[in-house]
Amino acid sequence: MPKVALYDITGSQIGDLELNDDIFGVKVNTHVMYEAVKNYLANKRQGTQSAKTRADVRGGGRKPWRQKGTGRARQGSTRSPQWVGGGVVFAPKPRDYSYKLPKKIKRLALKSALSSKVQDNEIIVVDSLVLDSPKTKDMIKVLSNLKAGKKTLVVMPERDENVILASRNIPGVKTAYVNTINVYDILNCDSFLITKDAVNKVEEVYA
Repeated sequence: MPKVALYDITGSQIGDLELNDDIFGVKVNTHVMYEAVKNYLANKRQGTQSAKTRADVRGGGRKPWRQKGTGRARQGSTRSPQWVGGGVVFAPKPRDYSYKLPKKIKRLALKSALSSKVQDNEIIVVDSLVLDSPKTKDMIKVLSNLKAGKKTLVVMPERDENVILASRNIPGVKTAYVNTINVYDILNCDSFLITKDAVNKVEEVYA
């Protein structure tokens, strides 16, 4: 079983924590992580892009000149794609980019992402994360004590208003709950900061 250091918010190591092998010690599968990240980014797309085809552009109903005898190339409409002010060839239209991944793929991708953080020593487990007030400077001090990276994902077992408010103005710091973590956010952070209770909840949910 993988073992990681357990810290308090002052940055002092107060012990070790054994992690569940089935979640934090699986063989990292880069392909399923890629599929999960691609799915996450696709589902975030608005799909509101739109351009006009030759059928949508106003005008162009009259043939510019006769078919033969002018010496110029034949033209049927001033709204053809080769004309200035004409329509766009294969113009993009609003569409839904979202799609679903199989549950087994999603679960394996999440386990692979968590395991990769353990293998790369980018996971920081704290005994508890409690702030007396929602002050940004208090959260900055905690992150400094724990030597967290510039991009840090803070995972909590449940909503903590003080931690959320104290973190939201710090560039690169993002908060999440156990039931909202995703592969993209895990891989995109330099430090994966998680509380002991959140670890227990992750093991309970995904084991």
